[in-house]
Amino acid sequence: MNELVARLVERAATSPDAVSVEGAHESLTALGLLSGVRKFSDYFQAAGIDRIGLLAQNSPAWIMADIASQYADICFIPLPHFFSDTQLLHTIENAGIDALLTDDPTRLDQIIPSYELPFDRDNEYDLTLRAVAQPRRTALPDGTAKITFTSGSTGAPRGVCLDNTRQLHVAQALAAATQSSSPRHLCLLPLSTLLENIGGVYVPLLTDGTVAAPPGEAVGFSGSAGLDVPKMLQALERCQPTSIILLPQMLVALVAAINDGWTPPPSLEFVAVGGGKVAASLIRMARSSGLPVYEGYGLSETASVACLNLPENDLPGSVGQPLKHIDINIENGEIILHGNSFLGYLDDPASWYPQSVATGDLGHLDEKGFLYISGRKKNILISSFGRNINPEWVESQLLGGPLLSQCVVFGDTKPWCVALLTPGNPECPDQDIQAWIDHVNTGLPDYARVLAWHRLEEPLSAEAGFLTENGRPRRAQIEHGYRAVIESFYSKSLRMDSA
Repeated sequence: MNELVARLVERAATSPDAVSVEGAHESLTALGLLSGVRKFSDYFQAAGIDRIGLLAQNSPAWIMADIASQYADICFIPLPHFFSDTQLLHTIENAGIDALLTDDPTRLDQIIPSYELPFDRDNEYDLTLRAVAQPRRTALPDGTAKITFTSGSTGAPRGVCLDNTRQLHVAQALAAATQSSSPRHLCLLPLSTLLENIGGVYVPLLTDGTVAAPPGEAVGFSGSAGLDVPKMLQALERCQPTSIILLPQMLVALVAAINDGWTPPPSLEFVAVGGGKVAASLIRMARSSGLPVYEGYGLSETASVACLNLPENDLPGSVGQPLKHIDINIENGEIILHGNSFLGYLDDPASWYPQSVATGDLGHLDEKGFLYISGRKKNILISSFGRNINPEWVESQLLGGPLLSQCVVFGDTKPWCVALLTPGNPECPDQDIQAWIDHVNTGLPDYARVLAWHRLEEPLSAEAGFLTENGRPRRAQIEHGYRAVIESFYSKSLRMDSA
């Protein structure tokens, strides 16, 4: 029995009527949560399941299935609803999933042959348990309790194998660092996102808190980047959470809403933001607007959060100092993380049991141990004048105000940079966008300035293959999809220069 399960057992005994988990229309007490976990575990064990996938929207049942897998010592594989059918099939087969719990059996039947297994027909979450007809048997590193999939730069999901101990190390470190005590956390991100799974569920449950986990449509978050801002604002007002986790574009949307007159819930005590570079100016703007925002950094290969700014230990522009379970050094400009390393990648035995994680991120530590991220090693642009440019740095400056919700910068082997962008407000006039870009350019060196831009007709999305699950751009796919647009800027320049 791991510490999380032990804590649930203890709380059910000492505070059985305390509300532990809430959904869209229901709540579970500490005793009800533990009873649900045991019931789910009994069904899983009776079916002889070895590896269970979960394809479902956020709900109390999602949390019960996760913890029930730990209770029954079964490998748990969260499956994002926003994965394409091809990605889901790849995930199911590569992970060797032999059963799936889902709220969308019709879609599942279109992806892979399966048949129904006995499961709680009185469950109010419309979940069915199905066995995969011919599961593929794949080897896993010893101790694998969860496989979390990252979209990767090519779109083929990559399985990161984790044990329960490493996940709980992160949750315990976060609880200690934030001094959590009976928090009320609202899950805005899908629970298939490891950051929300650990920071939004495990931390509150370890610290006698409450987890609110309504489905994505109730909080305005659909797919990997579809954001209904009014619904998100209503969910925040309705729930009155003490903590939330945001992606950078969600923070941009909240700051814009505040500028339009919305008032953040007074209950909010800690707003974590991660998943991409955030401009220090946006952090300061958010705080001055009443959002207690703190940027952090982590990756699946260290079971999520590695660094975090904190109220008493904070430097905007950095991603904070390492938490107690992580050590950091910089090798040739690349960030290397030691401690709490994952068990290895699925289908890649050569990667198993690493002692450290080479992140692929570029950065530096200051004299106080705060970590600064400058961009991805593989994303460096080299202009035709030989200048090295981190596109994430330029993008973070352009996203440092509430005007733009998406921005991707290109310019490799070119004389200057161009950007594809989406404004937060579809009615925003082009002249306002140009004025903002002109303002940002004054703070950039001449070789990094954006001299041309294209307003996207539709926001970039994971469904179209342009974003990862946490909203990061897939640059190669975007450049390929918009190659004609990007090249047109430079061809126009050549025609003008030769005229």
